[in-house]
Amino acid sequence: MSKALNDKEQTDLKQTLELKPNSPLWKRVPTKDESGNYLGDFMIMIPKLKIAPPEHQKLTLDKLNAVLHRYQEVVVFADLNLKMNLLWISVRPVKGVMLDIITAIIESVPEAKLISDRPPR
Repeated sequence: MSKALNDKEQTDLKQTLELKPNSPLWKRVPTKDESGNYLGDFMIMIPKLKIAPPEHQKLTLDKLNAVLHRYQEVVVFADLNLKMNLLWISVRPVKGVMLDIITAIIESVPEAKLISDRPPR
């Protein structure tokens, strides 16, 4: 079920975004929460986002913001690398939350693809 964001919530969320070069992801991604619990993480590829028209990029970012805002209690870290079309998300260890977030992102941005390893045979 989609929850509409009011203007204040959208403004508060967007103010936390930084659009500038940063240190490598492996240096920034948290591995544990403030209680010492390990975090889960996953990557989503959004093909051709970096070459999409600015209007499409903004619409996609707005949709991603809406999903992440719905799960703000469990999302600890999110990083969109536009150059590589990759979204990294780290979440608290809550049963089923990864699948819920992945599903919500793909429903909002149908071209989004989960990146995962194949299980060993």
